[in-house]
Amino acid sequence: MEDFAWLSRTELLIGREKLVKLSKAHVLVIGLGGVGSFAAEFICRGGVGTMTIVDGDIVDPSNRNRQLPALSTNHGESKADIMAERLKAINPELTLHVIKTFINPDAVADMLSAYPYDYIVDAIDSVTPKITFLKEAFQRKMRIVSSMGAGGRIDPTLLKVVDISKTFNCNFAQQIRKNLKKEGIYKGIKAVFSTEEQLKESLMLTDGSNYKKSAYGTMSYLPATFGATCASVVLRDLIEI
Repeated sequence: MEDFAWLSRTELLIGREKLVKLSKAHVLVIGLGGVGSFAAEFICRGGVGTMTIVDGDIVDPSNRNRQLPALSTNHGESKADIMAERLKAINPELTLHVIKTFINPDAVADMLSAYPYDYIVDAIDSVTPKITFLKEAFQRKMRIVSSMGAGGRIDPTLLKVVDISKTFNCNFAQQIRKNLKKEGIYKGIKAVFSTEEQLKESLMLTDGSNYKKSAYGTMSYLPATFGATCASVVLRDLIEI
């Protein structure tokens, strides 16, 4: 029988029955950057019993201002491996599947077919892979929460959880909506976004690798707040709170 002693404070809040329900759930977290790494940790600490984490990237020095796995001592190491070790240290009984790959559109269908996920966190920060992933998950009627852009913002109190059709003040969300409409998807995807206007002067162009052509500046706590919000959606929906 699983030891719930380490979750005694959670049990005080939601009760044993819901804790057992979380222990039987399987959550996929795709993308382990500033948003996804914190989402994964909070979901693990929430008592979810099975997780699949996906990321093909390695730690870069520029990640250290906002990403949970990024330290001065592990530049060049796999984010997925670092997070896997961390999650298993939190809960040794966690059933954990680790996929070390970038989100190749051709591989999305196989990834979503691999396990019967109870919930998905989409923390992909590149438009093309994100659209492919959301389209496939939507068509399969899978429960998913999708993070919009965390960059170019300062105020963590302005985050909202809405249907993606109701997002605004977010260039990334606008691109996602536009591309989803081309696929005939207008609503039905839960999104985490900020109502704050983006600081346009913080925008920089990138080399286009991994489908990213630009990026906004980031503050340490903003992506983490997005991740915490995504995790809260998952945990509350799984136990129907």
